[in-house]
Amino acid sequence: MSWFDGQKSPGLKSQKKVSSQTPSGLWKKCSNCSEILSTTKLSENLNVCPYCGHHFRISAAERLDILTDKGTAVELAKDLRSNDPLKFHDKQSYISRLEKAKSQFGKSDGTWVGLAKIYGLDVSLAVMDFKYIGGSMGVVTGEKIAIALDLAFDKKIPAIIVAGSGGARMQEGILSLMQMAKTSGARQRLKNAGIPYISLLTDPTTGGTAASYAMQGDLNIAEPNALIGFAGPRVIEQSIRQTLPKGFQRAEFLRDHGFVDRIVHRKDLKDEISFFLKMFGGK
Repeated sequence: MSWFDGQKSPGLKSQKKVSSQTPSGLWKKCSNCSEILSTTKLSENLNVCPYCGHHFRISAAERLDILTDKGTAVELAKDLRSNDPLKFHDKQSYISRLEKAKSQFGKSDGTWVGLAKIYGLDVSLAVMDFKYIGGSMGVVTGEKIAIALDLAFDKKIPAIIVAGSGGARMQEGILSLMQMAKTSGARQRLKNAGIPYISLLTDPTTGGTAASYAMQGDLNIAEPNALIGFAGPRVIEQSIRQTLPKGFQRAEFLRDHGFVDRIVHRKDLKDEISFFLKMFGGK
């Protein structure tokens, strides 16, 4: 016989909901120092925390505004879109994921590719957007990266690729992994022709993206504290059975060990890239 037979459950008193008059989206909490920031002030500061210098992830459109001369960015290959060669389905179909991303962002792929100017200097440019399916590198992204490198080769202008990716897109299987070889081949042709290629690594740049074109620049620049690496720290620790050093896979650690050439604050990126373009002979 149950102890509580015949006893009326006291129930839980429902908490009275208090409506807030504060519009949503006015404030953002810094994930590094936990300060509460005004989104307006944060945007004016290029989405960098004014207290600790944490660089928030930004979209490809915001990146273009920061790096390029106003009105000079011309997008190419904007109609390219992924299909579903493997008929992949996990919690939902790959096609539905693509449609959801397109409706949310208004574009068929997360990578922007085209031509632009930086302080009057012509560049071929590709910018990845981590917010679009984790910046994963599928067939379309690989094609767009190759287009950026091939444009630089054909027009004899420097190439700049802004990487921000979780790695190869698993829904496209081996076809996604093949983009590592494809983009590396296009990069090598640029190198053989003596045409500069600058790689900008943002948080995060991981997996197959880091294992290919993102780390192959004549100059590899990173934003402060960006996560950069191939496999995750836990996987590496389990493989080598050692505890990884503090700051492992962060931009500063990679710079100290020769994988990254420079770490540049977001506000200085355009000036810094312009300096090296001129040094490389850009016109």
